[in-house]
Amino acid sequence: MRITLEYWRQNGPSDTGHFETRDVEVDDHASFLEMLDVLNEELLADGTEPVAFDSDCREGICGQCGLVINGDPHGPLRTTTCQLHMRSFKDGDKITIEPWRSTAFPVLKDLIVDRSAFDRIIQAGGYISVNTGAAPDAHSQLVPKQNADLAFEAAACIGCGACVAACPNGSGMLFTAAKVVHLGLLPQGQPERKTRALNMIRQHDDEGFGGCTNLGECEAACPKEIPIEFISMLNRDILAGAPK
Repeated sequence: MRITLEYWRQNGPSDTGHFETRDVEVDDHASFLEMLDVLNEELLADGTEPVAFDSDCREGICGQCGLVINGDPHGPLRTTTCQLHMRSFKDGDKITIEPWRSTAFPVLKDLIVDRSAFDRIIQAGGYISVNTGAAPDAHSQLVPKQNADLAFEAAACIGCGACVAACPNGSGMLFTAAKVVHLGLLPQGQPERKTRALNMIRQHDDEGFGGCTNLGECEAACPKEIPIEFISMLNRDILAGAPK
C-alpha cells in the first residue's frame, strides 16, 4: 500500500515545530512502528535526519510508544501504537502523526515527549508499610475477590499517557487514580492510603496537568480499558484524607 505521511518535526521544547510530508510504500501487515522504520530508512538513504519516536517492547506492555494518529491517541483502534497495523488504513490514505499534546509532556524531539511527570507522581506516593521477616502463610491476609479483581484492573495501567493526550484539559487523573486505587484496595496499602492519595494528587497538579471534568475521553482512549470510575474512588480517598 502507498500512503502519504504528514509527521511532526520539532527540535525541542523551545522550538515551534512544523509538519513534513512524504509518500511511503509499506506492507499492509506491517505494524505502525515498522512503517515508521521504513520511513526512517528512506530518510537516511536521502541523507535526511530520521524522525525520532519512542518505542521499546513493541508488544503493548511497556507504554513507551505513544503517538496521536489522525487526531486519536494511539490511532483508530483501542490499542497501543505498537500494536496498530497498517491494515487499519487504506491504500492512498493520508496519515497525520503528532506527539502527545500536554503542558506536562514537553516535546523533546519530533514525536518524543518527556513523560517523567508520571514518574514523579508515582514517587510522591511513597512506600507501603509491610512486615519484614519470614514469608507469611498463604492467604494469611484475605482479600475479597471483588477488591482483588479491581486492584488487578487498576494495576493494568502501563502509563502510556493516552489519557492525557485525549483529555481536552490535559488531565492525568485516570493515570493517577489507577496508581492510587490498586494499592488502596489491598490490605498492604491501607496504612498510607489517605496521605498517598493527597501527595499524588498534589504532585499531579504541580506538574501542570489539567483538572478532570468527567468527559470520559480518557477512558475511551485507554488501551488497557482502565474505567473512569477509578477517578471517583481517588476523589473519595482525597476527601477522606483532607484536613478536617
